[in-house]
Amino acid sequence: MARWSDFKGSRAGLSLAALAAAAAMPQSALAQQGGGVDPGIGQGQSQGQGGRSGGLANGRRSVVVPYLEVGQVLSADLKNGGDLLTYSLAAVGVDAAVATSRAEAQVSVRYERRFSWNDDFGDEDAISGIARGNLQIIPNTLSLEAGALGIRSRVDNRGAAPSNLIGGSDNVTQIYSVYAGPTLATQVGTVDVNALYRIGYTKVEADAVALPAGALPLDLFDDSVNHAASLAIGQQPGGFLPIGWSVSGGWYREDASQLDQRFDDKIVRADVTVPVSATLALVGGVGYEDIEISERDAVRDATGAPVVGNDGRLVTNRNSPRLLSYDQDGLIWDVGVLWRPSRRTSLEARVGKRYDSLTYYGTFSYTPNQRVAANVTVYDLVAGFGSRLNDNLAGLPTQFDATRNPLSGDLNACFFGVGGGGNCLNDALQSVASSAFRTRGVTGQISLTSGDWQHGFGAGYSRRKFFAADNGALAGFDQTIDEIWFASYVGAKQIDARSSITGTIYANYLENGPGQLLNGGASDVLGLGTNLAYGRNFTNRFNGTLALGLDYFDPKGFESNLVASALLALRYSFQ
Repeated sequence: MARWSDFKGSRAGLSLAALAAAAAMPQSALAQQGGGVDPGIGQGQSQGQGGRSGGLANGRRSVVVPYLEVGQVLSADLKNGGDLLTYSLAAVGVDAAVATSRAEAQVSVRYERRFSWNDDFGDEDAISGIARGNLQIIPNTLSLEAGALGIRSRVDNRGAAPSNLIGGSDNVTQIYSVYAGPTLATQVGTVDVNALYRIGYTKVEADAVALPAGALPLDLFDDSVNHAASLAIGQQPGGFLPIGWSVSGGWYREDASQLDQRFDDKIVRADVTVPVSATLALVGGVGYEDIEISERDAVRDATGAPVVGNDGRLVTNRNSPRLLSYDQDGLIWDVGVLWRPSRRTSLEARVGKRYDSLTYYGTFSYTPNQRVAANVTVYDLVAGFGSRLNDNLAGLPTQFDATRNPLSGDLNACFFGVGGGGNCLNDALQSVASSAFRTRGVTGQISLTSGDWQHGFGAGYSRRKFFAADNGALAGFDQTIDEIWFASYVGAKQIDARSSITGTIYANYLENGPGQLLNGGASDVLGLGTNLAYGRNFTNRFNGTLALGLDYFDPKGFESNLVASALLALRYSFQ
């Protein structure tokens, strides 16, 4: 049975989560795109294109595996009678994991050059990678954390939603995001002191995307810098007082280049934890928050219409006064329960008032053993694209499984922590709009290892409402809404010492509310797909992958597509 001292660092007494839970609560769900799963680095088993870069195997403290890969891909749209797309690929990459007494880090990065055999499609480059690290400057007191992400995703949430990002898709872009900063966790007598600071940068490379006639100009994110800083002091239950308490404050800011948009959030609050039994406590907090979101107007032409640059983004009028798109300040509060019957089971649920409306959020996790892990997250927050992506990246553990689509080599948006935990980027990558938004949703994930099989299932729902100044260039986007439902299953089996199979099934449905398109209202997008990969090790360093996939996506206003794909790849690993 858990003791209240076991809750240190949850929100039972004192934690930065008491302050940031509603501002940056990470998700946990499988991505709508699956990928291959491999038994792990350094085990002499399959590590094909659909493989993973997992945690350290067999007790090894560090593993670094550079590799070279060549392959051939075939793809065809079966529904529209499209031509067969053929291209060759050459890739270099490295998967690495390091763990010492004072540092943990993991990296999976890949550069791929694709040579098209079709005149309609040119050659292209693809870069994907993820890195997370933690350095204990003063063990268990002061640490430095950093993370980086390179991933490809859809540009416009009203357009095509391909799963296999190959072959001339006009709704795919490259996204980069990095962050770094120190974290402090110490005690002054019996008082806990926690503090953190993060600075992050996010960049989207996309240019303009073709839209149906009458569509609003795309609110296309370019880049942003974001900051997060917080400080909390307090005590755990059973110390100086029979209840736990904390006082905390924080500042969150994002400056985006599109229209010089600015998100600024300041918050202070006090929290208490009242134990009811050895496993159950009542929790509550009250505070004050001031959120302001603003932008500048665009340069206007002679007719008064906003000017759009060659990159598809609005040209900012630097002389324009700041225009408010969201301004909310006042009292915030929440109450709830915290239940932890054991170290392996935890539930927290809260309801209260924030953003001048009812809010509710919570988490549930259950990890009875190393073979089973389940978690659910309910969230409600206001954020921008860059800060939301940075928060999700920071929510990853430093030892995780990074899966890749077996046909395209791209990173999947869901990452599983070694021994439980993990995070997914579904909500963060829902679209690359530059306007800030309020997002509410729920995600859940279950992972299971049974014999030679590994299973993962995830599902979720997310609703975004965007904010824009009603007298600015993006006025038509103010209060627009989009919603996404997604579900995914991935299963992997080790057939023998040298071969394995991985299968994935996914479904997602995105509904764009009124206002997303002019003269036609909502534009909904349905995506369905499956793929299967077989990996075979010929030697400890040389292996091959054969993969097949079938993907269907149907965006209203565009042609639907049913795409069949196949890949044959060979890899040499320097390990």
